Amino acid sequence: MSRERRTGRWRISMGRLTVPLLTFLAVMGPGIITANVDNDAGGITTYSVAGATLGYQLLWLFLPITLALIVIQEMSARMGAATGKGLAALLRERYGVRVVLLILLGLVLTNLANTISEFAGIAASTELFGLSKYLSVPLAGLLVWGMVVKGSYRYVERIFLAASALYVSYVISGLLARPNWEEVYHSLFIPSFSLEKNYLTIFIGLVGTTIAPWMQFYIQSAVVEKGISMEQYRHSRLDVIVGCFMTDLIAVFIVVACAATLYQHQVSIETAGDAAMALQPLAGRWASQLFAFGLLNASIFAAAILPLATAYSLCEALGFEAGLDKNWAEAPVFYWVYTALIATSVGFILLPGLPLIAVMFWSQVANGFLLPVTLAFMLDLANTPDIMGKYTNSPGFNAVAWATTLLMAGMSLLLVVYSSLSRA
Repeated sequence: MSRERRTGRWRISMGRLTVPLLTFLAVMGPGIITANVDNDAGGITTYSVAGATLGYQLLWLFLPITLALIVIQEMSARMGAATGKGLAALLRERYGVRVVLLILLGLVLTNLANTISEFAGIAASTELFGLSKYLSVPLAGLLVWGMVVKGSYRYVERIFLAASALYVSYVISGLLARPNWEEVYHSLFIPSFSLEKNYLTIFIGLVGTTIAPWMQFYIQSAVVEKGISMEQYRHSRLDVIVGCFMTDLIAVFIVVACAATLYQHQVSIETAGDAAMALQPLAGRWASQLFAFGLLNASIFAAAILPLATAYSLCEALGFEAGLDKNWAEAPVFYWVYTALIATSVGFILLPGLPLIAVMFWSQVANGFLLPVTLAFMLDLANTPDIMGKYTNSPGFNAVAWATTLLMAGMSLLLVVYSSLSRA
């Protein structure tokens, strides 16, 4: 990506895609925010375990993962810009209320389990700083609730973009770990394969955490609420691409930080919180605290977005008013759904003895079953001229999109089967 000045105007470019910088800054948001929330507490845990268990071996996987993420996110954003409607609304109009309600039932349960996991990440990270979860979790709940309920779309988006920028803490943590850069470059561009159990489990886990059903609903709703049309879509596409590269760059540095320290000293971990604690004697206090701060930021960020994506989807599917630029009186169902998800998640975390590992497992199972269904419906919508007009998928894009969808669906379902057999 580069910037250049032409005829008195700054422009930003990525490959052949070049747009005016000021216009890009006005349109950016949905793509960068959605992609970065993918690096939530569960994702950070997966990347940390990958680095601690396998070192740099799976870094190469992030190159095809980035391509897959770009393909699916671009299609969702384009549908929002072309139709002016969210994904749930399009599903209801084309397939009927019963079909969309079945999809949304899975989405709500999955997002609730994931939101609980985010508040678990908040509890784990704040306890590393000496703060009890009985104080930090309710405060975090009030923070994300107040920010969304009391703020406009523009205000909330700016906060989310600032949260996206704070992921740089993982880049710094990775640099402080002093990795072997020659090994990093080699592993990034030279694929390695193994049939060993740990390798296969983590391989499937990395692919399975890349694309979640909620992401497609959220980015399309955000594009619609931001008022992005096809006239501006060239800029929005760059927003998607930048977001996907950004989120996977952060993921690479999380793996690198743990590979350079925990893997080298054979330190086993189960969570991102374990990784932050284990980094201190190996990479220093700053690396450990930056890692913990990154977990806190990611968890709060995702705890705000996941209930928001759910509220958008439910209201669009059922025909209720939705949007951050509407007040409580104008969109009561939207705000009540958001409030209920936050309150329920906080309440679960404060329960003693909550089986968080089981919650995270079953949320993965739900994601695995829901993802292929969501992607299949999306591809049908994106190829329907009555819906997309002249903005349907091109044959070349369709080939890549279908291949990506089938691969992601297969890997996600394989994750479900493999995880179920491991627990049996």
